[in-house]
Amino acid sequence: MSADIGVTGLAVMGANLARNLARNGYTVALHNRSAAKTDALLAAHGEEGEFVRTETLAELVDALERPRRLLIMVKAGAPVDAVIDDLIPLLDEGDIIIDGGNSFFEETRRREERLREQGLHFVGVGVSGGEEGALNGPSIMPGGSQESYRTLGPMLEKIAADYHGEPCCAWIGTDGAGHYVKMVHNGIEYADMQGIGEAFDIMRSVAGMEPAVQSGVFREWNTTDLASYLIEITAEVLDQEDEETGHPLIDVIVDSAGQKGTGRWTAISGLEVGSPVSAIAESVFARSVSSQRELRQQTAKAFSSGVQETVTGEFAVADDREDFVEDVRKALYASKLVSYAQGLDMLIAAGEEFGWDLDLKSIASLWRAGCIIRADLLDTIMKAYDVAPEQRPRNLLLAEEFTEALNECLPAWRRVVAAAATHGVPTPVFSSSLAYYDSLRRERLPAALTQGLRDYFGAHTYQRVDKEGVFHTLWSGDRSEVSS
Repeated sequence: MSADIGVTGLAVMGANLARNLARNGYTVALHNRSAAKTDALLAAHGEEGEFVRTETLAELVDALERPRRLLIMVKAGAPVDAVIDDLIPLLDEGDIIIDGGNSFFEETRRREERLREQGLHFVGVGVSGGEEGALNGPSIMPGGSQESYRTLGPMLEKIAADYHGEPCCAWIGTDGAGHYVKMVHNGIEYADMQGIGEAFDIMRSVAGMEPAVQSGVFREWNTTDLASYLIEITAEVLDQEDEETGHPLIDVIVDSAGQKGTGRWTAISGLEVGSPVSAIAESVFARSVSSQRELRQQTAKAFSSGVQETVTGEFAVADDREDFVEDVRKALYASKLVSYAQGLDMLIAAGEEFGWDLDLKSIASLWRAGCIIRADLLDTIMKAYDVAPEQRPRNLLLAEEFTEALNECLPAWRRVVAAAATHGVPTPVFSSSLAYYDSLRRERLPAALTQGLRDYFGAHTYQRVDKEGVFHTLWSGDRSEVSS
């Protein structure tokens, strides 16, 4: 039997993508380092479509029609290179190797260049949606050559999530562009989740609202401009009771958040391309602080907050509490807009840095279904970029609809950040997002003093607002100014 595509690496994500392909009418050749996983998949799901069982990579390659399409679903890093090294001698010019894992985009760029020199295509594919998405339709962000997408694209579009008849899959750009966009997607996801956590924390710590009550609040918010997958499942998590203790499940889960690296990569790359992704970076730091649980338990005893952290009586009047909850909703929405704006601004900067012609409207369209950050506001983001190039906003927050939304949210946003600080509730994403907004709207920042200090201690020079050129003040001399 001649298979349409081969999949090597049959852990949950690889197995589910293989099943998705088979369900959509493709013949899928299967390979895993341990044949037991191949057999387990066939025993449990072999009736879902046409599969070809193979035990070696040579058998996998031989089972494929040309040009061959091979999907690698192994752990990112050295294991991907090891599989590539084993595959290269078995392949012919024009064959396509696809990496569907969460690989770092620079590694994808390196691999694409290496394989291109050998006449092979390498496609780094960002896949979002977790196990369920992989099986039923993920958001797919492929990079690589346009030539490879002509062969591979129709297949990926068929298995991708569907949003009102449109596949959540499109060619992103050359070499590592697909994995880069997936990385930024995950950075936005980090900030989005941290912002939701801050909303939960401040409503509980300041307004005394228990998780089950907040579950209803989040369900209501999911009917507003905050409507999204993450808001939807937040309501579910907060409503869950622990069977063993009878307490809210959220209260028995250890408050230490894990991470797999993509958020950290986003923050680092933002610094490298000169894009201020402060909300995303703060969400990464928040997870790092959460992991220092033993230290936090020690400092909780040593440090005084200086405030009464829980003041349930302060909002005894229902209207007061309702007003406060609405303030929190607006602060969360404003902070969410900032996280998207920072992510998209980073994509603009990365496109200039790496030579990618990234279509922000198309990218936003891919996130409307299948992925973790799917949200109603993505349709509005698409509209903001569905204009002539010269009319596109330099920053998402400058799109008219979002500018109006921020102006409307601003008083509430400031009240919530102030209330959090007053009551000792950490809100790194709410606060940094507001600081980002305030930095953008200021015509003049204190960076002028920074430049003056740099010139004083290191002769780093500065520019002037009133004339062209680069200047230095002779600080240790007569303090006259000279051109540099």
